[in-house]
Amino acid sequence: MDASGQRGDRAEHVPAAARPKPGQRSVPERTGPGQESWPFGRPRYAFPPPGRAVRDEKHEQRIAEHIQRHKERGARPPRDRGLSRDEIVRTAIAVADAEGPEAISMRRIARELRAGPMSLYWYVGSKEELLNLMLETLEAEVEAPEPTGDWRADLRVFANQMREVMNRHPWALEFIGSRPPAGPNDARNLERLLGILAGLDLDARPTMDLLGAIATYVVGAVIREGQEIRGQREQEQAEAAMTQEMRDAEQERYRDWFRASGQYPQIARLMESGIDPDDPATRDERFEFGLDVLLDGVAAQVHASPPPPPAQPLPAQPASAQPSPARPGLGRAAPAAQ
Repeated sequence: MDASGQRGDRAEHVPAAARPKPGQRSVPERTGPGQESWPFGRPRYAFPPPGRAVRDEKHEQRIAEHIQRHKERGARPPRDRGLSRDEIVRTAIAVADAEGPEAISMRRIARELRAGPMSLYWYVGSKEELLNLMLETLEAEVEAPEPTGDWRADLRVFANQMREVMNRHPWALEFIGSRPPAGPNDARNLERLLGILAGLDLDARPTMDLLGAIATYVVGAVIREGQEIRGQREQEQAEAAMTQEMRDAEQERYRDWFRASGQYPQIARLMESGIDPDDPATRDERFEFGLDVLLDGVAAQVHASPPPPPAQPLPAQPASAQPSPARPGLGRAAPAAQ
């Protein structure tokens, strides 16, 4: 029995998504001050605050201080709990994936693990620390490749990895990539990305602007894909009671209106083509197309020849020796008439 008075095998109640998958990295255990793998302060992240946020934060602080006093006296967490920091973090990620970050609380994660809420504080000091550990775990799932010499291919690998992780964990869009490196995984990726672009001989600013453009495209694509998925789900719910004939008739009525209006010939032509711009089957293809367009633009910018230097003013000449006006489009004056 745990501190909450609950019994049973906790493993049966851990969400499947929380269990480590083959090849998946674990969250590093930290056993005391000075042993963190990241020596800098981390950004303060905030979950969208519930109505009782202030009271919960004070309650959490009291519990954390109580556990800290036990640690300072050399106490160890009760062995019958069988908890680990990795298990706590994986469970929190699974809850956030299913319900959003608002659902995260120490009490909720303890309930998922069939453990007492106080027992979690032996491994994670606060909800804010838990969020940092969750983000650190997700950052480990995105691994920028070592530079191969083909910057386009390397950036494509990174963009696709970033997209996959954000689609698995859409709640993290609020936090990831919005601040300087916040942990060793984040710093590793930035170092490799800078190495990928090192051969282009770009200054620091265009290098960071280029990486920002890639990240912005991926984030925008993931947001758009999420909108498509929600829209498709809502449409299916709205049409659940309709027969196929009713759905076809509704779509034909929609097309007829645009054709008859005469004001939207381009939209009417698009509708006649029969394509579905939000077709799930073309989602990967559309992502790759947009990424190609972006990388083509980057290549054009990188390889564009520098502009010519500004023309130097000609020395003053007597009026009789003034040349005739230059022809439009030529970079030099026409020779004077003889």
